[in-house]
Amino acid sequence: MKNNQISRRSFITKSGLVTAGATVGMSALANSRILGANEKIRVGFIGVGNRGSQLLGWFMDNDDVEIAGLSDVYEPYLARDRSAVHERYLALDKVPKLDEKFPNKVKRYNDFRELLEQKDIDAVCIATPDHWHAVQTIQAMDAGKDIYIEKPLTIVLKEGRAMVDAQKRTGKTVAVGLNRRGAPVYQKLSKEILGGKIGKVSTARALRISNMTPDGIGKMKPEDPPSDFDWDMWLGPRQFRPYQYNISPYSFRWWKEYSSQMGNWGVHYMDVLRWMMGETAPKYITAHGGKYAVNDDRDIPDTMEVLFEFESNKIIQFSIHEASSGGGIQGGEVELNGTKASLIANERGYKYVPARKGQFQKWISQIKEEEYILKEDTSLKERGISENSSVNLIRNFLDCLKTGDTPLCTLEDGHRSTSFAHLANIALETGQRLEWDAEKELFTNSKKANELLHYDYREPWKL
Repeated sequence: MKNNQISRRSFITKSGLVTAGATVGMSALANSRILGANEKIRVGFIGVGNRGSQLLGWFMDNDDVEIAGLSDVYEPYLARDRSAVHERYLALDKVPKLDEKFPNKVKRYNDFRELLEQKDIDAVCIATPDHWHAVQTIQAMDAGKDIYIEKPLTIVLKEGRAMVDAQKRTGKTVAVGLNRRGAPVYQKLSKEILGGKIGKVSTARALRISNMTPDGIGKMKPEDPPSDFDWDMWLGPRQFRPYQYNISPYSFRWWKEYSSQMGNWGVHYMDVLRWMMGETAPKYITAHGGKYAVNDDRDIPDTMEVLFEFESNKIIQFSIHEASSGGGIQGGEVELNGTKASLIANERGYKYVPARKGQFQKWISQIKEEEYILKEDTSLKERGISENSSVNLIRNFLDCLKTGDTPLCTLEDGHRSTSFAHLANIALETGQRLEWDAEKELFTNSKKANELLHYDYREPWKL
């Protein structure tokens, strides 16, 4: 067994990680086949580029996994042949090694629908661009597959609810790769913060900082795609446009039709903050920003400030700084501020900082300063817990297929957390302070905003 591998039994019995998401209905559980404890789980992979290759390696580290199929629109990725990758792609420094050694014959497909037709595949891992997630996840559930789906869950908000509805209909197990759900640090903190350790939380914040000035993703013109790249299939439900090198294979993150930095990074932080704060969705959303300094083709902001206000009298602030390097959280990636203390945390550790008394107050500190560093916790290995949160999520997903338990990050949780990104992007596009009905999943004060909750798919693709 490899050093970073977690055995199924030790993870279940020793880890102490708690299920964070909502429970799937009993009818769904009744319809889902539970694999035997010693059965191999045959997994197919849709999207085996940068992130997909990382996930492929982590799945392969588990003795009860057998890779049964691969699907990708780029032939060198599908063939796992790095020597055939276009030199311009290699220059991005995002091309994986493609050097896996499969002990068995693995079937390969350009069209993911053919992979879903493979009857001996138990589960699929989906790591395609954001605009593909809903179509592929729903079709995979309809094909009888359980699913590990990468974040962000969707490209528009209505897709998420359609995915949740499909899960209720099919009863399949779906885990979402919001990796902080599998982080030991945040597992511990979620219980402590909800238990009142830092008092009443009124504000929280996080940032995405990556100074991309002056040229960002560059300025380029349409051109023919490489002959071994299926551009039409890559576009999928999005309207056709000519191929452009600074869209794919990696730079789609800066084009709003295919992703956004609110979706790419913001979803991670919004997920962990709302989890620790016990929130589902904001009531009000305001956003400011634009393309202020980076001279490139992107059509998303390089600078953005978002406020999410909750009925419980809390505010989350999220910032995107891709035109500067200022405003970070020293020593962490998220900050929560309570009446007793502030918390600064990331996946590697945390620090509680006692609150200082304010004007007219006479109380003394109500909490002691406390610091935790993950790598110094010698009990993790004994409890079968990895420091790699994604490894923990994958192992948890595999275990759920054998126990019938609910994954650490459910489809409903993935949808709710991804919704924060969509709400922020829509608020920026409309320029309004939006009011959100989380139950109906509609804006109550903007027809224009509601029109941005979905888009018309290109034929033949349907939700």
